[in-house]
Amino acid sequence: ALSSKNEPDPSEEQKMVVEKVCKEISRRHLTTPALIFLESFRPLNYIGSQVLHFFHPFISAITNAQGYRIFTEFLEKRSSIDYLYNRIEYFENKFEKESVKKNTKSNE
Repeated sequence: ALSSKNEPDPSEEQKMVVEKVCKEISRRHLTTPALIFLESFRPLNYIGSQVLHFFHPFISAITNAQGYRIFTEFLEKRSSIDYLYNRIEYFENKFEKESVKKNTKSNE
């Protein structure tokens, strides 16, 4: 079996794009559906990244596709799903704590 432990960490460029995606998922309260999707997508993450590469010309015709390309390259790594999962959970916890603080201050 292939091991994801020998893979390098995401590049700084990839981290920035992934952070942006994970923050947006958490901000929109889509954490649960995103985590379910990631778990079901796990065995196919490389194939999925190749499908995203296929759509790159269409995406680049509509918008700046630099972040899209970086994200698809990140998804080629077997460890990418675990990394995404952990970052989404991190931002969900962070937004939840901030929400509790806001509610506590507004109730005072």
